[in-house]
Amino acid sequence: MTVGFFSTLVPALAILVPFIGTLLILISPRPAARWLCVAASAISLLFCLLSMQSCWMNGMEGVTTPLLSLGSVTVFGFTVDRVSSLLATAFVGIGMLVTIYATAYLNEGNKEHPDKHRKRFYAVFCAFIGAMAGVVFSSTILGQLVFFEITGACSWSLIGYYNTPAAQKAAMKALVITHLASLGLYCATAVLFVHTGTFDLAAIAQLEGGWKTAVVIGILIAAWGKSAQLPFYMWLPSAMNAPTPVSAYLHGASMVKVGVYIFARALMCAGPVDPVIGWIVVVGAIVTMIFAFSMYLPQKDIKRLLAFSTIAQLSYMFLGFGFAIFGSELALEGGIAHIFNHAFAKILFFLVAGALSYCMGTRMLTDIRGLWKKAPLIAVSFAIAALAIGGVPPFGPFFSKFAILAGGFETAVGNIPLMIIVVVAIIESICSFAWFLKWMGSTLPGEPSETVAEASPLPKAMAGVFIVLIVLIVCSGFVAVAWLN
Repeated sequence: MTVGFFSTLVPALAILVPFIGTLLILISPRPAARWLCVAASAISLLFCLLSMQSCWMNGMEGVTTPLLSLGSVTVFGFTVDRVSSLLATAFVGIGMLVTIYATAYLNEGNKEHPDKHRKRFYAVFCAFIGAMAGVVFSSTILGQLVFFEITGACSWSLIGYYNTPAAQKAAMKALVITHLASLGLYCATAVLFVHTGTFDLAAIAQLEGGWKTAVVIGILIAAWGKSAQLPFYMWLPSAMNAPTPVSAYLHGASMVKVGVYIFARALMCAGPVDPVIGWIVVVGAIVTMIFAFSMYLPQKDIKRLLAFSTIAQLSYMFLGFGFAIFGSELALEGGIAHIFNHAFAKILFFLVAGALSYCMGTRMLTDIRGLWKKAPLIAVSFAIAALAIGGVPPFGPFFSKFAILAGGFETAVGNIPLMIIVVVAIIESICSFAWFLKWMGSTLPGEPSETVAEASPLPKAMAGVFIVLIVLIVCSGFVAVAWLN
């Protein structure tokens, strides 16, 4: 079997299996739906791991192979390199863990949202996983666009899952805002094809002057929309009306990560980019970061707090990519690593919020005290997730944040505005850590509050996912550094 054939077959199956899983769920009895979703995501994860093996066996060199061509024009194709193989494995693997968690969360024992297992949830969620793998492995801008739109449709369905007026409004807001931003990707696709005669992302480097700038800016606008950056942030806090497993996947490994990923991939393919874009990216990122931080300070609902925290963390990724435009390879690697490292920490934090909802019937931090005594695993998970998001070593986000900021200092030598931006980012990181520390101090120690004292036991499926994620948070930083370097 040739390397090219293997590099086509493996990502194709990683993408295809979840969509087959969706079809099987739709035609199967309801009780089988959750296990079919788990099985499909597990098989897809296996193929993602094989893509990592393929990349390793190829000396960590990327391989791009066409899948569908019209004449000399490649319409769809796959890229298997160190970035796509790593992130696809993370996104699909997290999807599997969230599915396992959902098998316990979506039942009538949930104190805040009593529910039952519905085929609709698992069918759409399975397709969501496949679409994420498609975005990551696509070697053409048209392929990215197709899977980009599928993720939007899946998120609309899942955000509105509970069918309440608030949930339906939130789902529509997410759909409208992200699709308005996606016009940038449509325009970028059209410009790339008209001026190069191909949809290959690698062709961005062939564009001259203003046309390359136009394509990169179009992709950036779409990325801002999906990643909830100013002025497109409004949909993400509203999306907290979704079931917590959906919120976790949206924030950790799906919708919001689509944006930063497509922009990172564009920069990897584009070669030298106009520094003006770098200024647009870093200024937009630091303004969004400050705004998001100011918004999560007054939040008492843990899911809304985490929503604004996610917006701020995505800004760090954009900062890294902005510094990369100014010439820092370290910042580019740091931004990509932060996509990976942040995923595990934020997923765990959201699933902790779900556990509070399930066991105690509340998401309000002011009602929670004494978790150490009543629910030690939830307390440990809360602490580790908070410390990881705060950028504390040895957890993964510390390493990627450090690389981003180090790359920022690298590019800011002799440039006072860039230096100010780097310093502001450091201050935000310290303040964010202090704020999470404050909530740890008020929720974890002490005698259990009435709400905590009356908590129901944590289901075994949830507990198992917590343990796996804790291990991954500790290991992710070392894995990302070793793999990307």
